[in-house]
Amino acid sequence: MSNTALTDDQVDAELKKLVQFIKQEALEKAREIQIKADEEFAIEKAKLVRSETSTIDSVYERRTKQASLAQQITKSNITNKTRLRVLAARQDVLDDVFEEGTKQLFNVSKDSAKYCVLLKDLILEGAFVLYEPVITASSREQDYELLKTAIPIVEEEFKKAAGFDVKISINEAQPLPSESSGGVIVQGSGGRIVVTNTLEERLKLLNEESLPAIRVAIFGESPTRKFYD
Repeated sequence: MSNTALTDDQVDAELKKLVQFIKQEALEKAREIQIKADEEFAIEKAKLVRSETSTIDSVYERRTKQASLAQQITKSNITNKTRLRVLAARQDVLDDVFEEGTKQLFNVSKDSAKYCVLLKDLILEGAFVLYEPVITASSREQDYELLKTAIPIVEEEFKKAAGFDVKISINEAQPLPSESSGGVIVQGSGGRIVVTNTLEERLKLLNEESLPAIRVAIFGESPTRKFYD
């Protein structure tokens, strides 16, 4: 081993090499730290972006659903209001139809011959409902003469169909109001059982039973109806 002492220049050269080495190591270490920091930054940034994107997507989805629900509610409300208006308008038309029908009832009794046949049929129907040997029939006082003509025919037709006699009398103690449109009320069992066959009552029954058919005749089939009787 040489014990030759280093000159000042050599010492300076070695020191420079050492300093250069340390600087190089420091630069490499700094680059590694920077690269790692950049990677961690990129990872954290990606996490934040994903988190914010997810939050934004959730908010957008929630608001979209809210907007869609609000739109559906508004549409449903408008549809229901429109439907109610249409139904109300249709009901007004139907009310007008039956109101006009009520007015026309007073013309029924103007033709005595046809009205007498109608009274006969109304009494006969009541007789078959009661199916008793003794019944009474109430009518307007102005219809008594027509009733006297119709009753014998009813008694005869009833006997042929039922096989036993029926005695029908006019219930003059309980006449129908003179301002009514006509028809009869037939009673049996001492007045405990009543069959109301006035023209007003028949129109009421027609209103209740035939209303669907009348509605179809006027407005046509409902496009939303799925089931039929």
